[in-house]
Amino acid sequence: MKKLPDLEAWAIFAKVAEMGSFARAAAELSLSQATVSKAIGRLEARTGTVLFHRTPRRMSLTESGQAALERASRILEEGEAVEAEIAEQAVSPRGLIRVSAPMSFGLSRLAPITPGFLAAYPEVELDIQFDDKQVDLVAERFDLALRIASLADSSLLARRLCEVRILLVGSPAYFAQHGKPRHPRDLQRYKALWYSYSRGGTSWRFRHKKHGDFAQAVPSQMRANNAEALTPALLAGLGLALQPEFLVWDELQSGRLETALDEWEVAPIALYIVTPPGRRRTARVQAFIDYLLQSLVREPWARLPATTSE
Repeated sequence: MKKLPDLEAWAIFAKVAEMGSFARAAAELSLSQATVSKAIGRLEARTGTVLFHRTPRRMSLTESGQAALERASRILEEGEAVEAEIAEQAVSPRGLIRVSAPMSFGLSRLAPITPGFLAAYPEVELDIQFDDKQVDLVAERFDLALRIASLADSSLLARRLCEVRILLVGSPAYFAQHGKPRHPRDLQRYKALWYSYSRGGTSWRFRHKKHGDFAQAVPSQMRANNAEALTPALLAGLGLALQPEFLVWDELQSGRLETALDEWEVAPIALYIVTPPGRRRTARVQAFIDYLLQSLVREPWARLPATTSE
């Protein structure tokens, strides 16, 4: 009769490979180092191959170990996920949620609403990483990401929450000194405050219902890889910027900033919740997603209705 696969040993193997050490894996799993060593020994005996190169100073996967790692990691991940899912069905959501979010949006709009979630779910822990660069959710083991972009096709699962307008803004003092542009071509006389990750290269691109598309190069006064860093320069009257509406909403409502070229539209972007493919959502992750859906779509800058689909 064929023996069942040694699933526990394969899970231990995956953890040893992840930690790079038998001792660290044993500590992580709350097992003795001898138990971990015996598990790897059982696998090597069953498969007739060596899984790790071992020397007194370092350890690395053999070719066979590398070939087995992906499937063994799935065994470990699925085992952890099913236990967490069953446990969470019996109790309120608990455990760690790893989240990636853009810097400006995360600080100005996500951070203020997280206390409400943590108060509702006191046994959940949030680890939020703010970065304007898109991280690899799978490789860096994030549970979800918030992304504001024209999302490219990928294997990730994306839910669109709402549309976000991009507005041309400047201070009243700047417009009083230079006047407001009437056509995008007028922008060659102005100074631009650039977000480094913006689309369009060195030109700002606009669309008019009657006059079509127009791209205009604008002299640069300042560049920053964080859009929020442009706000002080905008308020100081040093130039114009194309900014997402959520980032300048408060300044527009107070009159500290004004819009220009309102009849010309910049291609809007959208706010997405993105999750890794092929991974079951735990109750805590689903609770956080539901909370974000309820909270963010009520924001005054969120343009609705938006198509929301998995």
